[in-house]
Amino acid sequence: MYKMSLKAENMTGKRKADLIKKFRLPTGVTLDRLEDKIRDILIKLKASFEDKLEKNAHLDVKDRAEKVLEAMIVESSKMNYKMKYSLAKTRSIDLMNEVGIPQARQRFMQYPFQFSGGMRQRVVIAIALASNPDILICDEPTTALDVTIQAQILELINELKRERNLSIIFITHDLGVVANMADEIAVMYAGKIVEYGSVDEVFYEPAHPYTWALLSSMPDLDTKEKLESIPGVPPNMIFPPKGDAFAQRNKYAMEIDFEEEPPMFEITPTHKAATWLLHPDAPKDIKPPLIVTDRIRRMREKIGGQNE
Repeated sequence: MYKMSLKAENMTGKRKADLIKKFRLPTGVTLDRLEDKIRDILIKLKASFEDKLEKNAHLDVKDRAEKVLEAMIVESSKMNYKMKYSLAKTRSIDLMNEVGIPQARQRFMQYPFQFSGGMRQRVVIAIALASNPDILICDEPTTALDVTIQAQILELINELKRERNLSIIFITHDLGVVANMADEIAVMYAGKIVEYGSVDEVFYEPAHPYTWALLSSMPDLDTKEKLESIPGVPPNMIFPPKGDAFAQRNKYAMEIDFEEEPPMFEITPTHKAATWLLHPDAPKDIKPPLIVTDRIRRMREKIGGQNE
């Protein structure tokens, strides 16, 4: 199975794209009735939550917190397989062992605050695996973790991919994660995919100015030039701009970018980008910035040296 990454800045719609895929309009329901159905669901969720609080009212705050970690994994297992609590607990401990949590049986009863950030991330992965998914969606799986723990979490995800034959979707703004983990990359801006291709195509032959900007701002040990930042802020998509959403921040923007949104242009059968620079009538002298071409050259040399 393969891994794909959604790559973009914060606030560019990665999470919304993830949520929209999970949301389906019920068959035969008009939009004006849909709001009532959503309200009914929220009321039921609220009632269920209040009922749980009432049942545990005799416990102090500390005792209630103790049940949080236990409930999260156990309920995830029970939800998918309708199993008894004892079996769900056993399966939960097995999952904690699988994701590398030591002394899982003892730690199963501990408070969430007794776990490190890396261990809490492993618990979240265990919860996601409880339903035996074919696709694992990792939304910023290494955020707020130090470099060593990041490497451990990524290695764990790779091991799970191999052992479970999983497909994985990474939602991240970390280009380092993308380079080392993904097989294919989708670069997103303003809630839309603006470039799509294999890792090699997007890193070695980037075609969209936003991808150039992301690569220009990525730090590494070999870059001598000052890293470039992307000017401005992402657009307010409640009032989407006319034309290309990236035009206001794009120093390569042409007049048409402010008037009409570009379609996806095919570069190769597996590599596409939504930029007017790929139109046959576009200027041919617009190339990626020097910091990007130098980075690509160094990456090619490094890989070439490793293959010798």
